[in-house]
Amino acid sequence: MHASSGTDDIDASIQDGTRAASWTPMIVIVLAQIMMIFNISTLQVSMDAIARSLGTAATTLGTAIVTYALVVAALILPGARVAQLIGSRRVFRASVGLFGIGMVVMAASFDVTLMIVAQVIAGMAAAMLVPTLVVLVADNYRGHQQAKALGWLGGAPAMGIVLAFLLAGTLTGWVGWRAMFGLLAALAIALLQFSNKLSAERKPMHVDIDWIGAALAGTAVVLISLGTSHLSSWGTLLARPDAPFSILDLSPAPLMVLIGVFLLQAFISWSRRRRELGQDSLVALEVVAGTSERAAMFSIFIVSALASAITFLIPLYIQVVQGRGSFETALSVIPFSVASFIAAVMVVRLKGRLSPAHIGRYSFLLVTLGLALLGATIRNDWSHSMVIFGMAVAGFGEGALVTLLFNVLVTASPRELAADVGSVRGITNNLATAVGTALAATLLISLLEGSVHYELVHTTELPDEVTAQVDLDSISFVSNARLERVLADTDAAPEHVAEAVRINTEARLLALKATFFALAGCALLAFFPAGALPGYVRDSTKRGASSVKDEHHHPTASSPA
Repeated sequence: MHASSGTDDIDASIQDGTRAASWTPMIVIVLAQIMMIFNISTLQVSMDAIARSLGTAATTLGTAIVTYALVVAALILPGARVAQLIGSRRVFRASVGLFGIGMVVMAASFDVTLMIVAQVIAGMAAAMLVPTLVVLVADNYRGHQQAKALGWLGGAPAMGIVLAFLLAGTLTGWVGWRAMFGLLAALAIALLQFSNKLSAERKPMHVDIDWIGAALAGTAVVLISLGTSHLSSWGTLLARPDAPFSILDLSPAPLMVLIGVFLLQAFISWSRRRRELGQDSLVALEVVAGTSERAAMFSIFIVSALASAITFLIPLYIQVVQGRGSFETALSVIPFSVASFIAAVMVVRLKGRLSPAHIGRYSFLLVTLGLALLGATIRNDWSHSMVIFGMAVAGFGEGALVTLLFNVLVTASPRELAADVGSVRGITNNLATAVGTALAATLLISLLEGSVHYELVHTTELPDEVTAQVDLDSISFVSNARLERVLADTDAAPEHVAEAVRINTEARLLALKATFFALAGCALLAFFPAGALPGYVRDSTKRGASSVKDEHHHPTASSPA
C-alpha cells in the first residue's frame, strides 16, 4: 500500500514537472497543528482537575477556551501578513517559540488569571501559526503531493483530538494536568529543532499592512465573542446585576454583538475600497468572492461552533454530572473523535460519487441526528449504547464537513493566496469556537437557572430561610458534592440537603438535554445553505466527459446544487 502510494506521488510529480518532495516537512507541520489542538483539548478533558487545583468552577475553564479562540480570531489576519513580511519559516519558529512560552506559563499557573494570561500568549502565537501552516504546505509541495498534504492538514484536528484526549486524560489521572502542558512546551522545543527541514523558498516580501482594517476586524471579533460569552451573566436584553454597565437598563452583551457585526461589515467595505484603489488589503476577498466559497465559510462557522459546543458539554457532563475522572472523560469522547477522524479520511473518496453540495447536506443531517440522539438518550449512565452511537454519528458528520470545506476553499484559490485562505479559515474557525463554547455555556446555565427557579417555587420541601441563604443569581453547573459543601455552611437540615441535591441532579440533566436539542436545530438550519457548495462530481458517469468539472483543472468553477 505504501509502495503504490509512493509510486502515485512520483508519477503525479512527473506529470506536474516536479520532483516528489520528502514528507518530513509535513510531519513538522502536522505536529505544529496538533500542538495547538492539544492545548484546548487538555483544558476540556481536565477541566474538573484544573478547577479543583485553582479553586474555581468547572465552567470557568470555558472562559479560558473562549479567550484563546478570541485572541486567535482577532489577530489572525495581521498575523498572516506578518508571515509574508518576514518569511514563513521565520514566523513558524517565532510562533512555535512563543507558544512554548505560553505552555510553560500554563503549567506554572496557580490561579485563573495566570491561566488566562497563558492562553492569551498561546493565542497570539497561534494567530501567526495557523495561516503560516497553509503557506508552508504550498511552499513545500506541488501538484498531487500538495493536494494530499492539504488533506492531512485538514484531517489533523480530528486525529489530534483523539490523541489529546487519551494522552491528556491519562497524564491528568496519573501525574496531574500540569504535566501535559509541560510536554507541549517540550514539543515546541523539538519543533524548533526540526524547523530547518521546512522550505525557505518563499522569501520575505514588502507588505503594506492595513492597520485600520486590522483594528476593525480585531475589534469586531472581540466584541462579538465577549458579547456572546456574557449573554447569560450580563443579560440577554435587560441588564443584570453582574453587568459592568447598562445603557437605558439594557444589557451591554447584545449591544456588543450588534456593534461587532457592524464593524465586521465595515471591515469588508474598507477592504474592498483599498483593493479598488490598488492598495494591499488585510485579506484578499477573492477567496470568498463566489457563492460556493461563502457557503463553505458559513458551513465552517456552523460546524466549528457545534463541534466546540459538543467537546465542551460532554466533558462537563462526564466530570460534573457523573463525577468521573479525566481518563474516563477521554474515553467518553473517543466515539466522537474517532468517527470524526475516519470521516475526514474517507470523505475524499466520496468526491468521485457525490458533489460537495450533497456531501455537505448529508453531513449536516448526520450531525443533526447525532445531537438529537444525545438529547433524547443522555442519562446518568454513560454506558448507554444509544448515547455512544449518537456521539459517533455526530462525529462522522463533523469530520466529513471539516475536510470537505477546507478542500473547497483551497482548491478555489490560486497558490499565491494560500495565506489568505489560511487566515480566513482560521478566523472563521476560531471565532466559531469562541461563539460555540460561549453559547453552549450560556444556554446551559440559562436553562439550569430556569429549571432550578421553577423547582424552588413549586416545591415545599425547602423552607424559605434555607433558599434565602443560597445566591440564586449565581447558579452554576456544579457537582452534587460541591453543592453539599455549600449547603453545609447554611442552616439546611439533612432532608433539605437531599432535596436540594435532587433538584440539582434533575435540573442539570434537563438543561443538558435541552441544550443538545437546541444544537441539533442549529445543525438542521445549515442543510439548505450547504446546497450552495460546488455541485460538480469528479469522474461522473452520468454526464459526458466535456461537462464534468474537475476542481484541480478548473479551480474557480463551481455551480450550486
